[in-house]
Amino acid sequence: MVKSKKHIWILVLITLIFSESLVSGIKADTIPSVNLATISQVNQGNSYITFPTDIGNIEPLWFEANLIPNFHIRTNKDSRLMGVLTPQIMIRMYREYSFPVKTPSYRPQVTMYYKLCKERKNSTVFLRLAHHSNGQSDDFYSENGKINLESGDFSTNYVEIGLIRTFFNEKLNATQFFRTSFRKDFFEESNELNGIYSKFRWKNSFSVFKIRQKETKNLKKKAGFSLKADAELMFGDIYTWSNKNTDRLNIGLTAFYTPKFFEDIGFFINFYHGQDYYNIYFNHQINVIRFGIMTELLRF
Repeated sequence: MVKSKKHIWILVLITLIFSESLVSGIKADTIPSVNLATISQVNQGNSYITFPTDIGNIEPLWFEANLIPNFHIRTNKDSRLMGVLTPQIMIRMYREYSFPVKTPSYRPQVTMYYKLCKERKNSTVFLRLAHHSNGQSDDFYSENGKINLESGDFSTNYVEIGLIRTFFNEKLNATQFFRTSFRKDFFEESNELNGIYSKFRWKNSFSVFKIRQKETKNLKKKAGFSLKADAELMFGDIYTWSNKNTDRLNIGLTAFYTPKFFEDIGFFINFYHGQDYYNIYFNHQINVIRFGIMTELLRF
């Protein structure tokens, strides 16, 4: 366990050095002003709904919907300190009799953001307190000894602390974000998770958002485009997995396109490999490609 913690801090240090090198060659006056509302939106994620065309080993679904309404708590739009309340809910409707929505994921959370540098406006730290459960109360295991996916209780609380770097790519005419964070889980209410669910996670993401130009008299509105890559490494006791087991790595890649004839929604394609993120289904390893509609609320 001690070696694992040392490895975590070494990886965090390498990541911070890497993120600093990404922005070290960018002049301060070339970095556009990106307010905390936009930074938090990138970090919290967007609401979406998938089409019934998933490709992979996930159960047949009519759709997966992720609802992320954000309530901002701040004194003004230029504030360097802001709180965000997010009652996130994720649901899956299965292609089964009566179209059941099984054990939705409830992920209420509160996140505090603070800009470190007022002049350059490219570094932000955040602290998140969150809860993740499925709203069920039956036994975690069924009589046959398997995890009770129908009504078994799943519940965990976690704290996450991280750093977000914001910078501008003149060649791409796009705003870019790099995030690294460390998460610690506490699941005293679901002791069955001990030894099978990761208590420590190191998360990284890199996002590129193409600036969307609005329609003017001399210039028509252009389409928007964004790309996001995610990687999460899980630590701690997980079944009998060794520290080198590739099942500890979750990765995702999402491309989002907003046609110029739409204002707030667009189409996305996503690839995900790793542990299922849908509450008690965490014991499934999935590889899936999905398509769908996503909201586009970012304004630069």
